[in-house]
Amino acid sequence: MKRLQAFKFELRPTGEQQRLMSRFAGSCRFVFNQALAAQKVRYERGEKKLGYAGLCKELTTWRQCAQTHWLADAPIHPLQQALKDLGRAYTNFFAQRAAFPRFRKKGQSERFRYPDAKQFKLDEPHNRVFLPKLGWMRYRNSREILGVAKNITVTQQAGKWFASIQTEREVETPVTQATRVVGIDMGIARFATLSDTSFSSPLNSCKKHEQRLKRYQRRMSRKVKYSQNWHKAKRRVQKIHARIAHVRNDFLHKATTTISKNHAMVFIEDLQVRNMSKSAKGSREEAGRNVAAKSGLNKAILDQGWYEFRRQLDYKLNWQGGQLIAVAAHYTSQTCPACAHVCAQNRTTQSQFQCVHCGYENHADVVGAINILERGHRLLACGEEGSALRRKTKKQPASMKQEPTEETHAIAA
Repeated sequence: MKRLQAFKFELRPTGEQQRLMSRFAGSCRFVFNQALAAQKVRYERGEKKLGYAGLCKELTTWRQCAQTHWLADAPIHPLQQALKDLGRAYTNFFAQRAAFPRFRKKGQSERFRYPDAKQFKLDEPHNRVFLPKLGWMRYRNSREILGVAKNITVTQQAGKWFASIQTEREVETPVTQATRVVGIDMGIARFATLSDTSFSSPLNSCKKHEQRLKRYQRRMSRKVKYSQNWHKAKRRVQKIHARIAHVRNDFLHKATTTISKNHAMVFIEDLQVRNMSKSAKGSREEAGRNVAAKSGLNKAILDQGWYEFRRQLDYKLNWQGGQLIAVAAHYTSQTCPACAHVCAQNRTTQSQFQCVHCGYENHADVVGAINILERGHRLLACGEEGSALRRKTKKQPASMKQEPTEETHAIAA
């Protein structure tokens, strides 16, 4: 089977190369915004939106225009990739996978991509890479690159430049050596609780750096905007944000690697993190309730990185020959695993579960993980409704509904 994998390295460019990369990223941002504006104008006129070929013709016009002739200084392939990114954003929007495309801002998503391996050269023994219109550039070679390089994406983060090299290679179809099956319950007090009663404590990366981040944000707010001191303060804030993200990502990689190596099948809650972390502020006409509490909950959920945990666990289990299955999350923490009694009073506190019907007691998160495991077994056995594969339960048509008869009452009794 073919495996696609990315290898990310820190670049060590010269001052001139840094300035050129900033210009290239700015050119890609300009092309993306210009194409998005053109698509909006066509929509307002009632015209059909342009495809990739039509946008490429517009790009040629922009490169030859006197007002935007500086676009010709940037390599053409990254500019075309910006148009492809816009097309992909539209596709995701119409497929209800993402919001409507928004204009890119300077300082956010500073990147450009070379899509073909013929456009760059990689010299691993000498720790350098050749990029069009940039020349040879050294990079920090921290690991061996496996496979054939297919494309390279250059990004900027906290004042540093990085290169992500995507490779493709043939690997044998993995066969997992693990034999255990487990259910995982996600939470705030406990990051991940397994059905075998083991759990991972939360890292709370943002919370640990919160005071330091606030201090530097206050200093930045007191500077004259866009001054040299303001830019210095902004870089300090960016470094803290990057530190928070790196620590969280390291924690998630270690946790998912351990689980994927020790388990052949993992069942997890099918949580809609985007909906769970929506703001409760409400509108001017109808204000929200418990806004402060909901804001704290949203912050804690996003700080845990639930979606990234699921994404990493999915592809790592596939690489190990395992499988990740998402099951419906409703009432997992209120259902008794001993007698299947469902009641909100079963969970007396955040951590304590005590069934009001049979008296079963356990930690609430462990109960949730046990129920997720059991629900996963039922899904595999008979395709239980409400799972990630069939999220919406099909309603029975009104014409097929029957009035209850004496026979049905007898069966129910």
